[in-house]
Amino acid sequence: MRFSSVALAAALTLVSVSTSLSGQRPDDQIDARSLQLLEQGRAAKTAGNLDGATDALETALAVDPRNRPAFILLAQVAEARDLPGKAIRLYREALLLEPNDVQALKGQGEALVMKGAVVRARENLAKIRTLCKGACPEAASLTAIIAKGPPVTTAQVDKKPGTVAQ
Repeated sequence: MRFSSVALAAALTLVSVSTSLSGQRPDDQIDARSLQLLEQGRAAKTAGNLDGATDALETALAVDPRNRPAFILLAQVAEARDLPGKAIRLYREALLLEPNDVQALKGQGEALVMKGAVVRARENLAKIRTLCKGACPEAASLTAIIAKGPPVTTAQVDKKPGTVAQ
């Protein structure tokens, strides 16, 4: 009698684990609706409709949060809007899904340079170089952007003749 309750508990555990595992999709299989929304976002970005692209891509990620290309494209839209901090976060989300994504590493490196984090961008460049065994256009592009450095920003002062700047 003592063993029957333990055996019953073990059987129930085995049944519940096996059914939950068989009901899940593999990590590399992205929902078709999410892929369709990704294409709509890509078309909207190409047409210059950044708001429409953002809406479609965010919906694609709501449908399937494992859609790494949607994270990358949404990060590119954020960069087009001069939001490098948001782009860095979105590239990080893509890299959590696939740490060896060269395109995401390059994009994040570019956004890091825009924010002035050149040292971290060089770390991304080193990762890209270890992933690419031969000539790698992503490494060459990121090297050029790092060499150029972050954009120079200056404070604009509205100064009329005869007035003192405050």
